[in-house]
Amino acid sequence: MLKAAGAATGAVGIGIGTGAAAAPATAAPTSFAHPGMLHTRADLERMAAKVKAGAAPYTEGYAKLTLTTGRHSQAAWRPNPQVTPTRGGGGVQNYGALYRDIHAAYQRALRWKITGDTAYADTARDICNAWSGTLKGIGGGSEVVLLAGIYGYQFANVGELLRGYPGFDLARFQDMLVKHFYPMNRHMMYRETNCIGHYWANWDLCTMASIMAIGILCDDRAKFDETVDYFYNGEGNGALAKAIPYVYNDVGLAQWQESGRDQAHSMMGIGLMGTICEMAWNQGVDLYGADDSRFRKACEYVARYNLGYEVPYTAYTWKNGVHCVDTVQKVISEGGRGGGRPVWARVYNHYVNRRGMAMPNTREMMARSGPEGGGGHYGPNSGGFDELGFGTLAYTRDKATAAEAAASPSPSKSTAANSGTSGSSGSSKSPAAQSSGDVSTQGGKSGEDLAATGASDLALWTAATGVTAVAGGLLLLRRRGQARRDAE
Repeated sequence: MLKAAGAATGAVGIGIGTGAAAAPATAAPTSFAHPGMLHTRADLERMAAKVKAGAAPYTEGYAKLTLTTGRHSQAAWRPNPQVTPTRGGGGVQNYGALYRDIHAAYQRALRWKITGDTAYADTARDICNAWSGTLKGIGGGSEVVLLAGIYGYQFANVGELLRGYPGFDLARFQDMLVKHFYPMNRHMMYRETNCIGHYWANWDLCTMASIMAIGILCDDRAKFDETVDYFYNGEGNGALAKAIPYVYNDVGLAQWQESGRDQAHSMMGIGLMGTICEMAWNQGVDLYGADDSRFRKACEYVARYNLGYEVPYTAYTWKNGVHCVDTVQKVISEGGRGGGRPVWARVYNHYVNRRGMAMPNTREMMARSGPEGGGGHYGPNSGGFDELGFGTLAYTRDKATAAEAAASPSPSKSTAANSGTSGSSGSSKSPAAQSSGDVSTQGGKSGEDLAATGASDLALWTAATGVTAVAGGLLLLRRRGQARRDAE
């Protein structure tokens, strides 16, 4: 009999208008580390030193950043700020200008941190200043919350890299995010339309990432703590036990909430939860380890299925729409199976090299996919810009010693006292602590640890140029309905 820990809820869409302005956050005394979102000072120094030394796979990752086809990282770029970037609804869909400029600024800021060439930082600064001096609001239909969430956390990460750079108007940039992005983030997190379980996990997760990133950028501890608390105790599908509703402990895997929807969004969710966990870790809070590293098992599950292997699957039911209609996904979806997103290096390097844990399926996924790129390398539509990317360059790290692997993250452990997050055990409110019981042979031999049957000694990087062909074992990304799926 198939048994799994946890309970499922679900999601589809949302319908709201533009966000109302809010007063800028006041910066209370905090112990935030800066830079301290996706990249710390030590991370940036490691990247620079490894690239200078010609060390693999950093050089392959840096080659992806500097590819001429990835023109977003080149020195010359003219920003295209919009007064009201709009996503969804009946208006002009001009939000592409926003995500292209964000990725151009991020890639240039990263190149500056690695090379020391201020020409890249100047361009990144000018992009940020242009937007904070122009934007007066964000708009659209239901998908405006995706605009606020995805591009809110991404833009905040750019601002964090530029903090203190000459000419960068940090105060105005913070004000833009707090006035125009955060209200929409909060609207999504505490929405009253439809059932709370109606919205897909990635809608919640991008919202949570944005609130956390804006909190760090603005030294606003309340926003940071709000996200950590929601991660454990939130009502929506971004909360850990709802984003990962079923745990198959006997085989070391856990089912992702959108697995019955399609694989592109499942991978997107891995990227977003990884973003939240990494930013929290860099501020001294271990969300990666919550509920016996539940997220690691979900990463292995999504990676394994997208490598072409079987995985266990429990029929997933959510309360759909304003009338809370039961809707069931009876089988795991093959839509987008085997597609590529730059989401794996970050989680692999945390669990394997920081913590000394096994992630063989994730390792094989990395090996087949090659060095990770970023915006501009995964197609021209919004889906190709959902991740800042370049994980091979940014997150590769040496294996920790036994003492380092056992240690807690360093900056501060005082965050989110109200949510029971002082260690790596997770909240006692989460159903994830339940035992999964036996797992049927649908996902493999009974008792077989499917998180330990992937590649063991597979070479991760095979091309000196940083570009590797996807191995034949990966399935082709299905194009049917791709334009719609790109919009999340």
